[in-house]
Parts: sequence; structure tokens; C-alpha cells
Amino acid sequence: MLKVGIIGCGKMADNHANCIKRIAGAEIVAVCDREPLLSKDMSERFNISKHFIDVHEMLQTVKLDVVHITTPPQSHHPLAEMCLQSGCHVYVEKPFTVDTKEAEELIALANQKNLKITAGHNAQFTHAMIRMRELVKSGYLGGKPVHMESLYCYDFGDESYAKALLSDKDHWVRKLPGSLLQNIITHGISKIAEFLSGDEPTVIAHGFTSPFLKSIGQSDIIDEVRVIIKDEDSTTAYFTFSSQIKPVPHQFRLYGLKNSLIVDDDHQVLIKMDNKDYKSYLPYFVTPFQYAKQYLGNVKYNFIKFLKKGFHLPNDAALKTLIESFYRSVADDLPLPLSYREILLTSRIMDAIFEQVR
Repeated sequence: MLKVGIIGCGKMADNHANCIKRIAGAEIVAVCDREPLLSKDMSERFNISKHFIDVHEMLQTVKLDVVHITTPPQSHHPLAEMCLQSGCHVYVEKPFTVDTKEAEELIALANQKNLKITAGHNAQFTHAMIRMRELVKSGYLGGKPVHMESLYCYDFGDESYAKALLSDKDHWVRKLPGSLLQNIITHGISKIAEFLSGDEPTVIAHGFTSPFLKSIGQSDIIDEVRVIIKDEDSTTAYFTFSSQIKPVPHQFRLYGLKNSLIVDDDHQVLIKMDNKDYKSYLPYFVTPFQYAKQYLGNVKYNFIKFLKKGFHLPNDAALKTLIESFYRSVADDLPLPLSYREILLTSRIMDAIFEQVR
């Protein structure tokens, strides 16, 4: 039985706890937050035996196998370092660290201590993304992707919500090197990083403030970003972040030498784009029919998952899959669900984006 602790008792901690409670072989035995009411409340709601306000005290008092860090990103590095030094494996919420230097230090320490650490890139583990990855491994694309497109957007909603979120000049989000962007775009960038071969891709980024944010006096926040990425082996990718596109897209497209794939994470849909040549007018009838058939197939797949109680909301299901995979890696000494290379490459690309859009 893995003994689990959680540092940071906010909304994300609740998401982690709900997933861990459904994982066999793991038990949350301690939670910690600087705010006593938060740690006490969480321990009572999830029937957790111990709660703390000091991380040192928790690590010295309770024998923990794994610690989840769900605090603001600026605290990830010192907290993860503390946990690794205490002999704990560590799950760090996204963004993993504030920059690549910190990420490299944590991974080096984990290796030195013969421990494991992972990042909260749970969007990599939705049902649709897992199915996509299986197709890529089977050779469906005809080799490595030639080009990729990742759209990971965000909706501010109404004006009052946006003002409440952005008006606090001391909010921890605003103090990140990438500000608002850094707290969101990890998921979209990590999808691209997975399929890049080199460690130093060329990154060209352009960022600007949307007319909406300007209209409510938030001109210092960048909420529109367009990125071009070129790998060392000539694979290319586009990344788009926007707070204005409707409906809000979370999509990933892989274009190959033989065939291509589309993942729609909002609806858990995976579409195969087969490279088939039809004569005369047939493409206007056969191809739409084949797409319709695929969409119905996705309905069937999702419905069967739902009936078997294996289809929770996409983010919830993906988070549980990542946590469970990390636990198996720890318990059975299996490969990590996310390679360190992928975590570091995601961080490098994000650093390059933030440096340019600032």
C-alpha cells in the first residue's frame, strides 16, 4: 500500500484526492496547507487521518511513499526538493516549475536519490489521446509526424469573472515568468513535445492582448499567442492559445507521410484521415460518409465506456490515469508515464515562448 501525502489543499488537491480514492493500493494518510482551516477541512471531507500546516513536520511525522504538490508553481521547486530529500517520490502539478533550470535540478536530484518525479500533464492521458498514441505506435501515420497543430484555449467567460481573475496585481499567476499563459498552455505544448526528436527546437512566438481584455483595462495581460516550432529533423508544429475563440477548442492534429489524425479532447473524438484516392465525384460522397461513420464509432466507444463506469469527465479520467500510471511506475519499478526528456522539452519550449512574448 502506497502511503500518499498532499501539499496544498485547494481545488486541485480535491481533484487529486477524488482520483486517489479510486486507485487500489494507495491511501492518502496526510495533507498539508499553510492555512489551518483548509488542511483540517480537507482531512475531514476525505477522511484523512492527519493534517498539517508545516511541510517539514508532515515529512518528519508521517512515513510517505508519494507526495502530491498542488500549490502555486513558484513553490514547486522548494517543496519538491524537500520531499525528494526526505525520500519521497513526487507528483508535481503543472506547470512543473517556473523555468527549465528548476526542472533540471529536480530531475537531477530525483535521479541522484533513486526516486521518481512526474509532472501534471494529465491532458496527455485522456481516452482519445491514448487511442491516438496507439495508432501512431502501430505505424498509422507512416512514420514520424511531418507536422502538428495543437490548439489549447481558455474561456474567460463574462466580464465580471475576467476582472475578478485579473484585477489582483499581486495574484501568483501574474508573477509567473509567463503570467496567465504559463498556468494554462503546458497541456497544449506537451502534446507537441512528445513527438519532437531534438532537444533544442526552433521556436518563433507572437503574443498580444485581445480587444476584450483591452476593453476592461487589462492591457498588460497577454491572452493571444501563436507559435511556430521547427524540430531539428524538419518536423514542424503550430501552437495556438486564445481566450476569444468560440467554441473553446482543445484539439491536436498529427499529419503524417501516409495518413493523419485529429484528436478532439472536448468531445473525446478521434478521427482518422485516410489517404485514399477516389475517382470523379466519389470523394464528395464516400469521404463524408466515412467521417460520419467514424463519429458514430466514437459515440459507441464513449457510450460503452460510460456504461462500464470507465468514462468519467475527460480531465478527471485523464488525471486518474496519470496518477495510477505513476504509482505503478513507483511500486513496480516500471518506466515513468512521462519521460524526463518530454518534461524538460516542454519547459524549454515554454521558456522560449515567454521570452519572446514578453
